[in-house]
Amino acid sequence: MESTLRRTWAEIDLDALKNNYEKIREHVGSEVRFLGVVKADAYGHGAVQVASMLQILGADYLAVSSIDEGMELRLNGITMPILVLGHTPKEEVPKLIRNNLTQTVTCMAKAYEYSREAVNFGGNLKVHIKVDTGMSRLGYLCDGEHFENGVSGICEACELPGIKAEGIFTHFAVSDEPGDECREYTLHQFRLFMDVIDAVEDKWGKRFSLHHCANTGAVANYPQTWLDMVRPGLLLYGYGEYAEKLGLQPVMSLITTVSTVKIYTPGTHISYGGTYRTDKMTRVAVLPYGYADGFLRVLSSRAMLMTEDGPVRQIGKICMDMCMIDISEAPSVDVGSEVEVFGKRNSINTLAQMAGTIPYELTCAVSKRVPRVYYRRGEIVEKELMLRG
Repeated sequence: MESTLRRTWAEIDLDALKNNYEKIREHVGSEVRFLGVVKADAYGHGAVQVASMLQILGADYLAVSSIDEGMELRLNGITMPILVLGHTPKEEVPKLIRNNLTQTVTCMAKAYEYSREAVNFGGNLKVHIKVDTGMSRLGYLCDGEHFENGVSGICEACELPGIKAEGIFTHFAVSDEPGDECREYTLHQFRLFMDVIDAVEDKWGKRFSLHHCANTGAVANYPQTWLDMVRPGLLLYGYGEYAEKLGLQPVMSLITTVSTVKIYTPGTHISYGGTYRTDKMTRVAVLPYGYADGFLRVLSSRAMLMTEDGPVRQIGKICMDMCMIDISEAPSVDVGSEVEVFGKRNSINTLAQMAGTIPYELTCAVSKRVPRVYYRRGEIVEKELMLRG
């Protein structure tokens, strides 16, 4: 299926991705390996295209959420190591082994299941052990009274037949949050993780090849946590408060166009519910961009979008397929004019703040009907529309 691309589209700047990768590499040093997080279709940027670029650039590992995401990459020419962060049903173990996908192991029940299936298949499943140090989500419990049992369980998992334990990792809960309390909690998680590693490797008698725990916040703020490998997510795509400090650039720009312009008298209600009413003669543009495209409805009458004449306010409730903006002070804007929802001129961080969320949610929300257009050196190198043809 083709698209005119003149409705609403996302521009993915692969040069910005390259810049961010190189800047983060420089920041952490050449001895630290680089895992690029490309789960959730690389947070809406396109997992295949992002992974392909990272493979060319020399990244060491990729991380996905599920075996399906891993298989998408394998079927599109990605050969580098891939870590599946989420649960994989035991029946899929042969597929993991055949496609050289590394599986996360979070508890003994899964370790036993994976071991049995690997042995039955006649192969070895490469795994990374996850330790729950305070995220309270997935992983072996090891804090406080759980320490000894957790260490014993990890050692037992590493010795199971059919299991090849390559790595061990944990995930920080508040490494990107300010304040002494968050800093102390992060350092507590890190100390516990290091204690677990020491105890497991002493009891097991072997050393993991990879130890990793540094997510975006830790990459930016806690160099002691970098260990063998870092796992930047948000940082890689150039968003969040730390990106600017490291000289990173936003990878995605979301662009829409003006489809209709109308002038309304004072007292005119705009959009559903009549919640917005004009207080003067108002020049209004309709944009083909609504919540079905990923424009969160909570941003109604709050979001600022960028035009060639500067910022303008979105007015009225955001509709499924469209929204309205006040262009009374933007005389150059007319039918066909481009409007940047977020990108290099209109920070996604500001939009996320207005919505009370994080930039991740906004990029992940960009729907499949919004075409992605990939640029290198200012030229279009690929277009992708995820609707069925």
